[in-house]
Amino acid sequence: MPPAFPVHAASNMNPDIERLQSYPFEKLQALKTGVQPPAKIGHIALSLGEPQHAAPAFIAEAIQCHLDGLQRYPLTRGTEALRNTIRQWLFSRYRLPEDSLDADTQIAPVNGSREGLFSIAQALVDRSRENPLVLLPNPFYQIYEGAALLAGAKPFYYPTPADNGYAPDFTDISDDTWHDCQLIYVCSPGNPTGHVVQPQTFRLLLEKAAEFGFTIVSDECYSEIYFDENSPPPGLLQIAHESGVTDFRHCVVFNSLSKRSNLPGLRSGFVAGDAQLLKTYLHYRTYHGCAMSETIQHASIAAWRDEAHVKQNREVYRRKFATVIDILSSALPVRQPDAAFFLWLQTPIDDQQFARELYARQNVTVLPGSYLSRGNDTGNPGESHVRIALVAEEDQCVEAAQRIKQFLNSL
Repeated sequence: MPPAFPVHAASNMNPDIERLQSYPFEKLQALKTGVQPPAKIGHIALSLGEPQHAAPAFIAEAIQCHLDGLQRYPLTRGTEALRNTIRQWLFSRYRLPEDSLDADTQIAPVNGSREGLFSIAQALVDRSRENPLVLLPNPFYQIYEGAALLAGAKPFYYPTPADNGYAPDFTDISDDTWHDCQLIYVCSPGNPTGHVVQPQTFRLLLEKAAEFGFTIVSDECYSEIYFDENSPPPGLLQIAHESGVTDFRHCVVFNSLSKRSNLPGLRSGFVAGDAQLLKTYLHYRTYHGCAMSETIQHASIAAWRDEAHVKQNREVYRRKFATVIDILSSALPVRQPDAAFFLWLQTPIDDQQFARELYARQNVTVLPGSYLSRGNDTGNPGESHVRIALVAEEDQCVEAAQRIKQFLNSL
């Protein structure tokens, strides 16, 4: 009996989907297939950047007190209360003048920075132009590459060399490349290296954006995890305003509550910046169907207004990094990142072999660095590295470090 509906061949699907590589965690799962780790020791996952610290108790209270928000369709642009709360947080965090951002035209909620970082490219890349490029760091957060490909653009991977502290290196990018660039992703603090982009680098990008007309998309979702309370990482909006770009022309910034407040499941973040770009983006999002529930918006307001839990969170990460680095440093050189919660560890053997054998012998999962980068004429910058996310509880991170040290000493 024939099917009720015609079966379409895969060739009728969006051809750009075929350009996507397997996601890093799919590769990791395949790498671990068939491996049986020791049953006598529990598994410790340090591969996924998913904070395991307790969420603030007042978030659950805020949700419970505003369940009536589930009965209404939310506005794509969010509530005025949420936008104003984010506006005040930006003023306080980045020392911006209180008349520098308009809550109605320069701020909007997104359902986590991941959703926003992907969809911004779909809205702003003009695939009808010849050779549209999206620039992204190498290594990088995989959403950048997927966003570029599905927007019909070609990814251009700019280096972040280890011998320069993993800072972005734009010295060899030609004017032709800048001319074809429609959007550049910057991640600060960086995933996976933890590098913090310095003001002079932001200023260079602002100058290039003004000259060539591309959009700077700054992913700042790790901005609140740093080690010196007196030296928080700078942000794009802060440097733009200090540089005289007071309308934030060509600037788009994303941040979220996932890392800052240990709320990855809340799927709550924001986008802020250039009013004209956000007008286009909001128009796209209206059709995209990604409005944030009013209930989640109320919880988000509570989170953005409170800094005490964020400071406590940073203190836990400081202790974990200090202890873990102390344990590992006797086995191999280990570098504390500028910020964020990743160790970008150089391995004495192939990174995939390292991850597989570590899991097999010690039941600890880390992510091979080559899964987060792309090879070029000089090699793959992620090879012989693993990303270790210190997101588990403190005692588990210490236990994992001791197991990794034992594994290293056995090589």
